[in-house]
Amino acid sequence: MDTALLIDEVRLTPILIADPPLLNTQGVHQPYTPRLVVEVVTRGGVTGVGETYGDGKYLRLARPLAEALPGRSVSDVNGLFALADEVCGDARDADERAARVDAGGLRGVQTTDKLRLSVVSGFEVACLDALGRTLGLPVHALLGGKVRDRVEYSAYLFYRWAGHPDGAEKDDWGAALDPAGIVAQARRFARDHGFSSFKLKGGVFEPDQEIAAIRALAEAFPGQPLRLDPNGAWSVPTSLYVAGQLADVLEYLEDPASGTDLMAEVSAGTSVPLATNMCVTTVPEIADAFARDAVQVVLSDHHYWGGLHRTRELAAVCRAFGVGLSMHSNTHLGISLAAMTHVAATVPNLDYACDSHYPWQTEDVITVRHTFRDGRLDVSDAPGLGVELDRERLAVLHRRWLADDGTMRERDDAAAMRKADPGWTTPPVPRW
Repeated sequence: MDTALLIDEVRLTPILIADPPLLNTQGVHQPYTPRLVVEVVTRGGVTGVGETYGDGKYLRLARPLAEALPGRSVSDVNGLFALADEVCGDARDADERAARVDAGGLRGVQTTDKLRLSVVSGFEVACLDALGRTLGLPVHALLGGKVRDRVEYSAYLFYRWAGHPDGAEKDDWGAALDPAGIVAQARRFARDHGFSSFKLKGGVFEPDQEIAAIRALAEAFPGQPLRLDPNGAWSVPTSLYVAGQLADVLEYLEDPASGTDLMAEVSAGTSVPLATNMCVTTVPEIADAFARDAVQVVLSDHHYWGGLHRTRELAAVCRAFGVGLSMHSNTHLGISLAAMTHVAATVPNLDYACDSHYPWQTEDVITVRHTFRDGRLDVSDAPGLGVELDRERLAVLHRRWLADDGTMRERDDAAAMRKADPGWTTPPVPRW
């Protein structure tokens, strides 16, 4: 074994990054959201970086894994899963007892297996980055090679307030609470980044209001792909009603109802393709959803599936069953966007433009921000991920995490909403 590939040290840096007041069915984003930056340092002196969720439940699993990694090779990414299962027992058991709906990721029912996969994803990306840097190869080459030089992304539209209710610093976007506000937001995304497809985060207002917003987008951007995602907030009848109203303009309807059973009912009653990042997020969930034709598009997410290799495995399964593939987004930074772009570049059956929150994020931990041109990102051929860590900025964002009293270290959209509406409780599902 090449000793230069052996891991000498693993550094975990939890941070808080600024987040705008974006609305969803469970509440509103807090002024800051937690992320975790993973650094893997080899005996050859090479450092690889990864990124994942930074809430406490993820940190509890990440720390014992970081302690167990030194002495192992960065090339042994398959071994990460068995190692995580072995060393994260106490934290796993504690979180299993506290399993609940994941308000932060809006990814359906949360289990410890899902938490562990999200943690492993950050370590896997860091190992691949270090391996690529050592070998002088881009990450996409380690995944088998790219099949495209540019990856298409979609504008991610949100209903939003002009500012956070606690007086946090405002950005220059203003409020978007009606169809006109959503169209104005989309026009800015198209102007600044060249996006030509648009996804609206729904489940915030009565369905007819969100139908009106999609109709306004269709009028403003005729013939361009449109998507609507209410995060499982609707009943089956409401889902079918919305699908019927928008059948002529929607590229797909994402998670209108909650869970495979209800999604299968909706699917049976509409010709509009249904997409998901909620009811198919782990391997055991695939068989039932595909057998029942509950979904026609899966939104992959390497943070959900355990990394880039497993994202490719998911893509192969989707290809075998004739299920479309796109890519889900979370409140990520440039490290994760680089990883998304590398794996997306290697997947032949990337049928739809990928989601990305990235234009909403005003802070980053890389030295040069990614730039969308015509709604696309160029695939880097530099060694590893092709990004460099901005250590000064990382330190600033870590100090913010250290200074926090604990209220921002756990993403909680309902708690953030109560700042504006003290009586707010997480709505039941279905909400409408």
